[in-house]
Amino acid sequence: MPLQDLNINTLLDHMEAAIRQQIVQRKLINPLLIGIHSGGAWVAEQMHRRLGVTEALGLLDITFYRDDFSQIGMHPKVKPSQLPPQLEGRDIILIDDVFYTGRTIRAALNEIFDYGRPNQVVLAVLIERDGRQIPLQPDCCGARMALPDGQRIKITGPEPLGVYIQTTACAA
Repeated sequence: MPLQDLNINTLLDHMEAAIRQQIVQRKLINPLLIGIHSGGAWVAEQMHRRLGVTEALGLLDITFYRDDFSQIGMHPKVKPSQLPPQLEGRDIILIDDVFYTGRTIRAALNEIFDYGRPNQVVLAVLIERDGRQIPLQPDCCGARMALPDGQRIKITGPEPLGVYIQTTACAA
């Protein structure tokens, strides 16, 4: 049950403005947008439309790159990654829904580098929340939030895309 509704359009507007600023500041040339399954892919679809990118959206499933793969069980829901065969020298905008510990992004970067060495990677997230465990941080985001223990951000989608804060069972 949602505790607080967040305005998804406002978050997407802020994220889009931050991405556009990064494109100009970092002189990104024909950037490839890559969304991380599944919430990040949904957000990336929105950004792909809003930014008017003509190249196909890249999708990344980092299941086998996670450092907790052995803990998630024998039957993870794996989707194929869809990336162009050549990432060497490309400017990439990597998109995820929520940045929390940084472990998902570390796994995504490992997979991207298995395809080739990009020129630069800009990290864009819908929401950055407190809890970073490794030295990574987003370049742009829709909002930053601090949540108390027992709450998490839930993304629903793909259509309509939604976001809310939910209380986890351990908080009760």
